Amino acid sequence: MDDLCMSGRTGAVTFLWMWAVMMIPMMLPSLVPALRRYRAATGAAIAGFAYFAVWTAVGLAVYPLDMALSSIEMRVPVVAGIVMVIAGAWQFTAWKARRLACCHAAHDARQAAPSTPWRDGLRLGIHCVACCGNLMAGLLAMGMMNVSAMVAVTVAITTERFVPRAARVMGVAAVAAGLLMIGQAASA
Repeated sequence: MDDLCMSGRTGAVTFLWMWAVMMIPMMLPSLVPALRRYRAATGAAIAGFAYFAVWTAVGLAVYPLDMALSSIEMRVPVVAGIVMVIAGAWQFTAWKARRLACCHAAHDARQAAPSTPWRDGLRLGIHCVACCGNLMAGLLAMGMMNVSAMVAVTVAITTERFVPRAARVMGVAAVAAGLLMIGQAASA
């Protein structure tokens, strides 16, 4: 893997910086509809900051997992494919369907006025992490700074937000990618 984070050549601070920079373009397309309900730009900015604070906290938790997965994948390359298959299979669960339903409700701009921008942003972030965690696990398996993987996960996350039935299509794609990764690792 040519991923800088996966190779262990970076520290936690660098990883967290890259994670935060990556999160903004990845998650902003699915966050914008929720931010539209704020009449003032400052409310939207505060909610957005809180949302990304949640994702940054997740980055702190993900760093040791990224390093452990990197170490395991170097010894047993098939693990990345297995993680992808599990991430894809998770798309078919009732749990994922419930998280997406919450996400769609949270992103409905016609919803009642939010309580406070900070609290609303935190709530949106937590819902989003719960909803997208499996896809982010797939990204970890493919390499956090793999631009193609980032684009694929961004498209998957954004699409399933706006097209509810797309989650299953994304699941099929992730399982297929995982099986391909397993096949490539097994033949290497």
